[in-house]
Amino acid sequence: LFFVFFSLLVDFRKKTATACAFAKQGRGLIKVNGQPIELIEPEPLRLKAFEPVLVLGQEKFANLDIRIRVKGGGMTAQIYAIRAAYHAKYVDESSKNELRKTLMAYDRNLLVSDPRRCEPKKYGGRSARSRFQKSYR
Repeated sequence: LFFVFFSLLVDFRKKTATACAFAKQGRGLIKVNGQPIELIEPEPLRLKAFEPVLVLGQEKFANLDIRIRVKGGGMTAQIYAIRAAYHAKYVDESSKNELRKTLMAYDRNLLVSDPRRCEPKKYGGRSARSRFQKSYR
C-alpha cells in the first residue's frame, strides 16, 4: 500500500513544537530524535505517539523507515506533533481516501492542525486578559 519512490519530508506543528518526518523505504524503523519510538518519554504519552501505527496497522509501516526530528514546545505538544507528522502522508492516491477516512473517524487532529496559539500580553494587566485592579481612592 505504501509507495515511497525516493524519500519524503513532512512537518507538523502543535503550539510551538515542530516535528519533521523523513520517510524512505526500509525495514519498518521509526525513530524520534535518533532513538526508537518505543523509548519515548513520558511513558503515559508513549501510546499517543503510537496511535497512527495502531489505527492503520503495523503492516502499513513495515517497508518504511521514518526518522522524526522534533524541537520546541513542551513534552505533550511534542508528542502531539510526532503523532501527526508520521501518519499517512506516504501513501499512493488510490488508498489515500480510505486511510483518510479511518484516521478522521478515529481522531481529526491526526490530519488537521490545531489552530490555537498563545494570546499575546496587552498593556494594563498581568496577562492577555486580566487587568490590574482598579482603585477609586
